[in-house]
Amino acid sequence: MSAGGKPARIGWIGTGRMGFEMAARLARGGADVTVWNRTRAKAEPLAAYGAKIASKLQELAACDIVFCMVSTWDDVRQVVAGPSGLLSVAGKAPRMVIECSSISLEGSAELRALLAARGVELLAAPVSGNAKVIKAGRLSFVC
Repeated sequence: MSAGGKPARIGWIGTGRMGFEMAARLARGGADVTVWNRTRAKAEPLAAYGAKIASKLQELAACDIVFCMVSTWDDVRQVVAGPSGLLSVAGKAPRMVIECSSISLEGSAELRALLAARGVELLAAPVSGNAKVIKAGRLSFVC
């Protein structure tokens, strides 16, 4: 729930093997999910489950919570703090970013600082499992 008692608006960055299944599960469950992927065609099938497809990454800045599930720390830094990243819109930012990628402790600390400078909370939550585990509803988060 968002602070106003309405369902939280969820943003999702990254629809690879893992991210796609995680976002699909949320959308199928009725969550208000907007997804973005560098290759839009990889995100578009999520519309069949009720997800909205963002044309630009910056659209997710209006969400309450944004999940990030990309490959590397360099990718995380680019999608969050790059020139057209999540934090590139002045005056707009989600309340929280949930980082699900497997990045280093140093990368996580840098991400926390980047987000804190904009008043955004970070939950470092890498996952353990695979697409089959997600489909079965058995994915583990390490928070």
